[in-house]
Amino acid sequence: MINRRDWLKLAGASSLAAVAPRGTFAAMRDATPHSASVHCELKRLMLRHTWTTVMSSSTYRDTVHVQYQRDGATGYGEGAPIVRYKEYPEQAKKAIDAISDRIAERDPWSYVKTLAAIRHGLGDHERAAMAAVDIALFDWLGKKMDMPLYRFFGLDPADAPVTDFSIGIDTPEITREKTREAKDFPILKVKVGLKTDEATIEAVRSVTKKPIRVDANEGWTDKEEAIRKINWLEKQGIVLVEQPMPAHMIEETKYVRSKVHLPIIADEACTQASMIPKLTEAYDGVNVKLDKAGGILEGHRWIEIARACNLKVMIGCMVSSSCSITAAAHLAPLVDFIDLDGDLLISNDPYIGVKVDHGKLILPTGPGLGLTLRQGASV
Repeated sequence: MINRRDWLKLAGASSLAAVAPRGTFAAMRDATPHSASVHCELKRLMLRHTWTTVMSSSTYRDTVHVQYQRDGATGYGEGAPIVRYKEYPEQAKKAIDAISDRIAERDPWSYVKTLAAIRHGLGDHERAAMAAVDIALFDWLGKKMDMPLYRFFGLDPADAPVTDFSIGIDTPEITREKTREAKDFPILKVKVGLKTDEATIEAVRSVTKKPIRVDANEGWTDKEEAIRKINWLEKQGIVLVEQPMPAHMIEETKYVRSKVHLPIIADEACTQASMIPKLTEAYDGVNVKLDKAGGILEGHRWIEIARACNLKVMIGCMVSSSCSITAAAHLAPLVDFIDLDGDLLISNDPYIGVKVDHGKLILPTGPGLGLTLRQGASV
């Protein structure tokens, strides 16, 4: 456990100042302000299968997309607002539009100061909107420096672990069909949290014996039930459990953790960097999502703080296009577990970005995010 003084020092530090490559800040000093523009729009992403969790069921997701244009380059960003955090696509777009001129006026090379000002302008409740702006700005920076973002962070893409593939809650028949469709993925992530959990896992196990991670999305509200289910899941070859109980039930989760052997990962229980040190007795790790953190800069800081607290780190995602997923993938070499499959769940991805080969991420080598537009798509 880190002491309070060290934690405050870490939580307040700029994480990227230490990792930016040689010459980056010289380029910033040489840069002069130029005119810029910010364009924001909503895109409806259609799901290949109805996506069902404890919280909701849907056939599409609306995400907010940002284009940051300056000095002949365009940066692309995306955020996925979800109702669980009281965030909504239309509201996110309105928030960005309201300060788009101020965003355009800021110096992108002073990105720590600029992103702090943007976060203040959007408000702490608009984290998905913040993620969209942050990702667009970093995409632009990478393009202007002519380097992929993983190189900007000093990372080797080969160090990233394999990603899982998620299977939403459904009937046993459709669950078996989804499991067969995921045959090329070495690890699965299965949504649970209902009375049908045993039937769901048995349906998956009837098709495959590969490792499974489960995500209860706060679905188990009784600690004895959570213990019983987790101990049963361990016997089924499950390797970790994500967010077994509601986020506010920290003491109950701490008790559950003392009675089970599987690692427990916090997702909904961790929505701010300041929460991470407080989770160490109840959880074994945290799920870092750019949409929760508010983008790449803050996501990187979350990872550093979690490491300082001796917690495992998963990098996850919402249902998103390749824009958001690729942004998160550039940080993937820093983590223990990857859950970056949101773009694989949709049928109308407007971008081509990170690819997956039997669970292994293949990052683009182009500058910034390295995205290309899919033929016929409009952004």
